[in-house]
Amino acid sequence: MKVILLNSFFSLSRVLCGGSLAFLIGVVAGLIRFSFPNKLKQNFFFNFLLDAPKFPPPIAWIPFVILSMGIGEKSSWVIVFIGVFPSVATNTYEALSGVKSEIIRVAKSMELNWWNMLVKIYFPAILPQIFTGLRVGLNMGWMSIIAAEMISGSSGLGYSIQLNRQNLDYNRMLIDMICIAIIGYLINWSMVKLEFKVVKWNH
Repeated sequence: MKVILLNSFFSLSRVLCGGSLAFLIGVVAGLIRFSFPNKLKQNFFFNFLLDAPKFPPPIAWIPFVILSMGIGEKSSWVIVFIGVFPSVATNTYEALSGVKSEIIRVAKSMELNWWNMLVKIYFPAILPQIFTGLRVGLNMGWMSIIAAEMISGSSGLGYSIQLNRQNLDYNRMLIDMICIAIIGYLINWSMVKLEFKVVKWNH
C-alpha cells in the first residue's frame, strides 16, 4: 500500500508542477498573442507557426525530451508542460478574441487604464474558457506523464505498471490502472469545483 501511495504521489506531483508552470506561461502567451496587431493575427503563416506545433500529441514529444534533457524530474515537468500549455494558451487567446467589442467601447469611454481593463473586463470574460483549457490540458498532461514513466521512469504509476508487467504481477498492474483512473477523475473533478467557486458569475 505504501508503494502505491508513493507512486501516486510522484506522478501527481509531476503533473501539478508542470501544469502550474504551463498555466502561468500559457495565460501570458495568450495575452501576448492577443496584443499583436490585427493584421498579424489574421496572417495565415503567423497562425500556422503558432498553432501547428500543438497538433503532435505530447506522447510523441517524449523521446525528444528524454534525448535533450535526460531522465529526471525536469524532463517529466516538460512533458506535462507540453500537454497543458497549448490548451491554456489557445483558450486564453480565443477567449480574449471573443470579448464583445461593445463592452470594450464602453470600458474605453469610461477611460479605464490598461490594468483596469485587464482585471475588470478581460479576466472575468476569459476565466471560464481558461479553466476549460486548464482542465483539458491537465487531463492530457496526466496521460502523458503516465506514458513517460512507462518509457523512462524510475518511479510513479507508469513505472509501476511496467515493473509489474515484467514481473507478471497482473493484480498490481490492475491496482495501478485503478489508481490512474481515480486520480485522473479527481483532477478533473477538482478543476470543475474550483471553477465553480472562482467563476461564480458563469453559473
